[in-house]
Amino acid sequence: VQLQASGGGLVQAGDSLRLSCAASGRTFVTVAMGWYRQAPGKERVFVARINRNDGNTWYADSVKGRFTISVDNDKNTVYLQMNSLKPEDTAVYYCAADGMTSTTWGQGTQVTVSS
Repeated sequence: VQLQASGGGLVQAGDSLRLSCAASGRTFVTVAMGWYRQAPGKERVFVARINRNDGNTWYADSVKGRFTISVDNDKNTVYLQMNSLKPEDTAVYYCAADGMTSTTWGQGTQVTVSS
């Protein structure tokens, strides 16, 4: 599986952004997709996850109510709608695809939120 993320950018606090991550290759082995982020000088942390078969979602407490993850299985694309962005959301965002035995990571996309 290969992942291509896009949609990052520079926005102001309170603005919205939508990240996309398109999967290609052996996408049928993917059971879930998710987003993680890594702020400067910090470890990569979980943001959101969605199961492809039943649509169940999970969110980090820090983004609940502001971010929404969704998946278009026909397009093999996962989205992260980010609303009410805060400066602390500034990070490189990575998408991930979970198979039965391994996780594939995409390249990151930078999100910068100015105050």
